[in-house]
Amino acid sequence: MDKPTAVATVFVLALTAVGTAGCGSPEQPHIEGPAPSPTQALGPVYVSDSEAHPLSRPTSFGLTEFTGVSQLSWRSWGTAKAVATGRVSGNWCIPHCPADGYPATVELTRLQRHENVSYYTRAVVRSSHLPPDQAAELRRVRLPVPES
Repeated sequence: MDKPTAVATVFVLALTAVGTAGCGSPEQPHIEGPAPSPTQALGPVYVSDSEAHPLSRPTSFGLTEFTGVSQLSWRSWGTAKAVATGRVSGNWCIPHCPADGYPATVELTRLQRHENVSYYTRAVVRSSHLPPDQAAELRRVRLPVPES
């Protein structure tokens, strides 16, 4: 083999060795930095009421068929978690609840992209005045996303 061919062969073998080094290695890949957020808002952010009407920073809405929230004052909106204080009431408290409901905190989470906007898809309502069974139900409310 002449010298130029031998040099080319060694060069190709060296590139092959570099290219395959690490293939089949039992070691796990090394990952650095924060994980991307799966609930990042894209475009305007909405919440849908119980009838799937899109609302932005609503002051009141029907959370479920039997429960509504009102007098909402939003401390955050458009991030992974929207938080408001307000009132909660529903058919479940008639005739014992006050006319404007009980004081409550509302948290909306799990943003889901839908076309060019995002929707909150989960809600949690907390109030020390809720009956235990209603408090449990309002800790895991699924919110609708309008259809295209």
